[in-house]
Amino acid sequence: MGTRYPSMFEDDIFVASINVAKMHVFAACLSDMAIFAVRRAFFDAPLDDALRRRAALACYERGLADNAGQAAGVEGFSPPEALAAFERRLAFFDWHDGASGTDLFSESPAALVRWAPIAPELKKFDEEIVRNSVRFAWREVRSQLEKRIDGAALAAEAQAGEPAPPVPGG
Repeated sequence: MGTRYPSMFEDDIFVASINVAKMHVFAACLSDMAIFAVRRAFFDAPLDDALRRRAALACYERGLADNAGQAAGVEGFSPPEALAAFERRLAFFDWHDGASGTDLFSESPAALVRWAPIAPELKKFDEEIVRNSVRFAWREVRSQLEKRIDGAALAAEAQAGEPAPPVPGG
């Protein structure tokens, strides 16, 4: 696009493709973060995997619900399909020996590469740079979560079947 990028946002087709990409990347980021947050919060807790899956699913569903207004007008994005994809990911996620830390953030870089409204022949030149930029962007988010999350309190509430309080400052 170069210097023409402002005029591209006057093109309805381009704006629609940006909105589709935005929602798919959002859903992928939400997927990565929900699993990371639950794995981190319940890392040492004696909770069964079904409870961990339910907690991650609740986080994901809440994120979709909180952003339903933005998703509503976007053709090409289906919240039920995003939820189904997350449920498939959860079904095979190993909470104990599976991916951890930065390795959990696999969906968001892939989604940005896949959904960016850029010609495929041009994407191949920047794929590694895009994936790494997304991975690096998560560093501060993970750091902030680490400072704010009270895993022991969340695990105790999960065991008691009580709703978890919001994350302070979140």
